[in-house]
Amino acid sequence: MLNLVKEWDKCYPKNEKVNHKKVTFKNHFGIELAADMFWPKDVDGKIPAIACCGAFGAVKEQHSGLYAQEMASRGFLTIAFDPSFTGESGGEPRYMNSPDINVEDFQAAIDYLANLDNVDKDKISIIGICGWGGMALQTACIDTRIKSTVAITMYDMSRVAGNGYFDSADNEEARYQARVNINNQRTLDFKNGTYPLAGGVADPNNLELPDFVHQYAVYYKQRAYHPRSLNSNNGWALTAGTSLMNTRLFTYAPEIRGAVLIVHGEKAHSRYMGEDAFKLLKGDNKELLIVPNATHTDLYDGGENHDKIPFDKIEEFIKKNI
Repeated sequence: MLNLVKEWDKCYPKNEKVNHKKVTFKNHFGIELAADMFWPKDVDGKIPAIACCGAFGAVKEQHSGLYAQEMASRGFLTIAFDPSFTGESGGEPRYMNSPDINVEDFQAAIDYLANLDNVDKDKISIIGICGWGGMALQTACIDTRIKSTVAITMYDMSRVAGNGYFDSADNEEARYQARVNINNQRTLDFKNGTYPLAGGVADPNNLELPDFVHQYAVYYKQRAYHPRSLNSNNGWALTAGTSLMNTRLFTYAPEIRGAVLIVHGEKAHSRYMGEDAFKLLKGDNKELLIVPNATHTDLYDGGENHDKIPFDKIEEFIKKNI
C-alpha cells in the first residue's frame, strides 16, 4: 500500500472553488498509481472527466496538478497522476520508464475514471504535458474511449532517444554508441544490484547553458522545485531509456478518430516535434495552436506572468468534442 503525503505540498496554490483528495488505482502491470483528484464544488450528477500527466520526470505536484485543478474549476472531474516508478506511485526499480507501461498508466487512469459514479464515462479526455504529451497522443492511438486529447508543449521522447535533440544524432553510428553505453551500464547494474541515476536538470546558476536547458533548470530547481520530482533532483536511472531507444511512437496516429489539440509555444525549442506530430493526424477535429511568445516551460505554469497557458481554448476544445 502506498504511503501518501496528507498535507498540501503542491507547487501551485490551492483553489478553494474545487474539492481535492488523494486516490490510488492499479494498472494492468499490477503497479499502484497515486493521483490527486479534483472536482467542482456544488455539482450534482455525472460530469465529464480528464486524466492529466507530465512532464517526463515531473510529479503531479508540479504542472499536471495545476492543469487538473484548473480544469476542475471549469466543470470537470480530473485526476493528475504520478507515472509508474516515480513520485508517490509504486514500481521497482525506481526512476525507470517504458512507453508501453506509460501508455498503460494513462489507460489505467481512464479505467478508474470510467468507473466512478459521478463521471460520464462517455465524456473522458486526457491532457499530457511535454514528454507525456507524446504519451497522450500514443495512448489516443489505442484507446477509443478518449473523446479528446490535448498535448501541451509536446515531446516525442522516442525521437529524442533515437535521434538526439534537434535530430543532431540521427545516424547509425551515434545510435550504436548510445546502445553500447546503455548496455554496458546494464551489465554493471546487474552485477552491483543498483541502478545509478543520471542526474536531474542542470544548475540554473550556470550561465553557459543553452537557453532551453536554462529554462528547464529555472523551472525545476527554482520556480517549481519538489523533493519527489526526479527532474528537480537526481534524475532518471542511467538505463531508463532502454525501451525508448528501441521504439517509435505515433505509428497509428493517422488512425486516431478522437479529437486532438496540440499546443506549443512560438519560441519553444520543442515546437518541431509538435508540428511534425500534427502532420500525421487526419480529420477535421484536429487542431494545432501556437501560443505567441511562449517558450517550452512557459506552458508548464504560465511563465513569469502566469498568462501563457490557453486554458480557455483547452476548455472550449474539450467541451466541443465530448
